[in-house]
Amino acid sequence: MCDGVADLLATMPPDAAIRTWMTHFVDYMATKRGMGDALRAVVASGGDPFSESRDRLVTAITTLLDAGVAAGTIRPGVEPMDLMAGMGGASFVADEPALRDQAERVLDLLMDGLRYGAK
Repeated sequence: MCDGVADLLATMPPDAAIRTWMTHFVDYMATKRGMGDALRAVVASGGDPFSESRDRLVTAITTLLDAGVAAGTIRPGVEPMDLMAGMGGASFVADEPALRDQAERVLDLLMDGLRYGAK
């Protein structure tokens, strides 16, 4: 998912690439929901299974946001972790088929916020 950022930016405008990537992120998180118990066990034993993933996600999000700011379609000053928190919220409902449309609407709201005040 993170490795695909360059391909998205090469094939579509930055704001469309961000929105597409957000859907991929939510889909990925929804499929990983069942791993929660295993991850909590690793954390409880002193491990940090999230640090490398978090770093890669922040790099991917930063690349997408920077491209959008440079294109004038995304407002400056968005923190990657704030966007990740919003997408995480959308992912909680995404694995429920009846709520998938709600997850997409939440992502659309996030995009509206990203575009607000773009130059």
